[in-house]
Amino acid sequence: MACYAITGGASGIGAAIGAQLRSNNHQVIVVDIQNADVVADLATVAGREHAVEGVKALASDGLDGFIPCAGVGVNVKPPSLIARINYFGALATIEGLKDLLAKKHGSIVLISSISATMKADTAYVDSLLANDESASIEIVDALGDANSAYAGSKQALTRWMRRNCSDYLAQGVRMNAVAPGYISTPLNEKIEAVPALHKVNEAFAQSIPLGRRGLPEDIANVVCFLLSEESAFVAGAVLLVDGGHDAMFRPDQF
Repeated sequence: MACYAITGGASGIGAAIGAQLRSNNHQVIVVDIQNADVVADLATVAGREHAVEGVKALASDGLDGFIPCAGVGVNVKPPSLIARINYFGALATIEGLKDLLAKKHGSIVLISSISATMKADTAYVDSLLANDESASIEIVDALGDANSAYAGSKQALTRWMRRNCSDYLAQGVRMNAVAPGYISTPLNEKIEAVPALHKVNEAFAQSIPLGRRGLPEDIANVVCFLLSEESAFVAGAVLLVDGGHDAMFRPDQF
C-alpha cells in the first residue's frame, strides 16, 4: 500500500483522484478547506504551514506521491485570491513536502490547465516565478482581470515545474503536470452560476472537439498513470487532457 497526499481532495478532480487511489488500496491524505483529514486554508501562509505539518504528522514514513490540486476559478474575488491558492498554495505545499517524497522516491503531479497556454500578463507571471507574493497580489488586483489571474497562475506553476524538474529528480522526486480543459466539476458549476460567465463557459464546453465535456475521472486516470511506475521515464511533461481543444486552438504548437 502506497501513501499519497492531495490538496483540494474533498471534491471535483481531487476527490476523483483520491477515489481511484483508494480503490487500489492506497492510503490517501486529503487536505482541503473543509471535510478533510487536514483542514487548511491555502490562501494564507499559516494555512499552508498547517497543511504541510498536518501531512507530515500523518505520513512520517514518507509519501509515494503528492497532487497539489486545490484551486479556485475566475468567479472568486479579489483576483489575487487565485494567485494565493493556485500558485503560492501549490508551491508552498510542494516544497514543504519534498523531503517526505524524497524518502520514498515519490512523484508529484501538478494540476495545470489548458489556460496555461494562453496569453497572460508578463509582469504578473514574472512576479509569481520570482516567488514575490506581495508584488503578484498588487499587480493582479490592479489588473482586475480574473481570467488573466487564472491563466497566469497556471502558466507560472507549469513553468516552475519545468524549471525545477531536474533539481527534484536529483533528489529522487519526479514531477509532471496534467493540463485539463473543460471538466464538469463543482468549480465550473460555481463559475456558470455567474450570469456574466455562463455564456462564455457554455460556449467553450460546446466547442470541445471530442464532443463531450470532460469528467473528473478523465483527469484522475491520467494523474494516476503519472503517479505509477508505468510512467517511470516520464518527467517534466505536461499532458493536455482536454478533448482536443489545444490541438484545435494551436495546431502547429506542441
